Amino acid sequence: AGQIAVLTGPSGSGKTTLLRTLNRLLDRDQAEVSGTLHLRVGGRMLAPYDRSTDPVWLRRRVGMVFQTPHLLPSSIADNLLLPLRLVRAGSRAVLAGRMEEALRAAHVWDEVAGRLHAPAASLSGGQQQRLCLARALALEPDILLLDEPTASLDPASTVAVEQSLKALRGQTTLLLVSHDEAQAARLADLRVHLQGGRLA
Repeated sequence: AGQIAVLTGPSGSGKTTLLRTLNRLLDRDQAEVSGTLHLRVGGRMLAPYDRSTDPVWLRRRVGMVFQTPHLLPSSIADNLLLPLRLVRAGSRAVLAGRMEEALRAAHVWDEVAGRLHAPAASLSGGQQQRLCLARALALEPDILLLDEPTASLDPASTVAVEQSLKALRGQTTLLLVSHDEAQAARLADLRVHLQGGRLA
């Protein structure tokens, strides 16, 4: 809990597949599921694939940031406020405050504060990825899954994303897939190396 675990290994070793099992993005309809998986989510231990586990509730508690930024075709503000309105109750002021907190946590607030109503697509690639990180953080997940979040970013944007992740240490449990050995060394409290779908 509260640590950064980094999954490493060659392409095809099962890193992304493992990541996607944790919030049931690979569900029974899409894949054969066997074995046992346990997570501590929302203060309780649960098995994500147990029939009693609601996948919608699980995905709200176990957030995900993908390798390529997936933005809503709307403004920067709407990319955070629309999900917040769906999940959290509160006045406009409360939701706006939560949006600002998340943008600050993702180290992108200073770059977007004066243009929150601009299209999210107008941001640079690094800013878009940090906006996606902020959107995930706005919902206050217990666990945050990150699938190579810096793979397509320039070095400066990579540093900014890594700083955001380091600042979350102790607050949110992070599980990060990375092909970058240096990044794994910089970030990992725990490193898990997979080879051929198995723990190496």
